Amino acid sequence: MNTQLVIQHITAWLKDYAIQARVNGFVVGVSGGVDSAVVSTLCAKTGLDVLCLNMPIRQKADQFDRAATHIADLQSKFSNVRSQTVDLTPTFEQFEQTVSGSLKTKNRDLAMANTRSRLRMTTLYFYGQINGLLVAGTGNKVEDFGVGFFTKYGDGGVDISPIADLLKTQVYELAKELDVSQAIQIAAPTDGLWDGERTDEQQMGATYPELEHAMMQVAAGVSRESLSGRELEVFDIFVKLNRATQHKIQPIPVCKIPVEYLNEKVIDEHRL
Repeated sequence: MNTQLVIQHITAWLKDYAIQARVNGFVVGVSGGVDSAVVSTLCAKTGLDVLCLNMPIRQKADQFDRAATHIADLQSKFSNVRSQTVDLTPTFEQFEQTVSGSLKTKNRDLAMANTRSRLRMTTLYFYGQINGLLVAGTGNKVEDFGVGFFTKYGDGGVDISPIADLLKTQVYELAKELDVSQAIQIAAPTDGLWDGERTDEQQMGATYPELEHAMMQVAAGVSRESLSGRELEVFDIFVKLNRATQHKIQPIPVCKIPVEYLNEKVIDEHRL
């Protein structure tokens, strides 16, 4: 991959889209991970207004600190970057208390993890709207279109997706070229949605390079029967996750009404 050309292409695409949409720039949720670090840097390079939000919800100190350090680094390099810390912990805990009667159900922990992501989405759109900014998504290709590793209407709720055509390993290449801090580049990928530490690999059962390889195998029509060992194990993990998350990956299903049902003459005949 020619990283410089990719960086220039995405930066130009972001700027052109914002100008055509007649907005001032972008708002980005910065988590301390590599995806949001790369996206926020690409947005900064457009020269347009960029608001970076650090939105802790009972966040681990290392995650919060990586995000804060990255934002400070961006501001030292780009005069168009602003920042704000929005502590959503009280809001989350108030919601948690409000629904406490339903918190002993089977999917309680996952539902609360997704709630964190959706609170952040709501916050991004609030600050985006009052500042005339687009919400820039931070999902990559394997997450958004491979295994569906995102929250519907959480981190999946965005206006634009600048790195969604790049694999995770390619995002790391951009991070290196963009001089993103080493602390972010070497940190284990995590969604930061749990009270306990849960890396992406622990949640999915495979690393991103393994999942990307399986994604390419599926796209190439590789037969499951031709695989063995760890390669087969990861292939099955990918297929299982891909099938289970099609409701997130595919567009929202729309019930199409037969045109004849919408014809006033037909409606009158049915009334008779």
